[in-house]
Amino acid sequence: MQRSVPQLGDHVMKVYETYADTLFRIAMVHLGRREDAEEATQDTFIKLIEKAPIFNDAEHQKAWLIRVITNHCKSLLGRGWRKREVKLEGVDPLTTDNPEDHALIELVLSLPVKYRSVVHLYYYEDYPIREISEILQISESAVKMRLKRGRQLLKLELEGEEL
Repeated sequence: MQRSVPQLGDHVMKVYETYADTLFRIAMVHLGRREDAEEATQDTFIKLIEKAPIFNDAEHQKAWLIRVITNHCKSLLGRGWRKREVKLEGVDPLTTDNPEDHALIELVLSLPVKYRSVVHLYYYEDYPIREISEILQISESAVKMRLKRGRQLLKLELEGEEL
């Protein structure tokens, strides 16, 4: 008779259910397309299974997953195939019922990646500056500067739309 042993898949499924939406949103911020974000999210969980790291707690695990997906998105953006890709006209990567929310999301997505990622982690994922610094592996002052510049760019865009 075989004993029932908890499967690695059960643990990964719990982690997936807990963090998949967050990781997908982060990937959307970086990549801007649903298909690419889904692939990056999947690749992040594959890496979790392959590496099987030991985490101190849930926050450590979440930070590791965010760092992995952020780095993966950066590498995807740097690949030549992404630069030569032809965008399909009329395809909307985001869906929201509120037109104002959609416009703001579009503005955030239009920011350069280095500003987009800190703005997303700070405002949409509610991370403090210290943790964003650890996740992105940049100094706290760099996080503050990117937030400031990201806000300035958003403000310029918003003021430009009102004219």
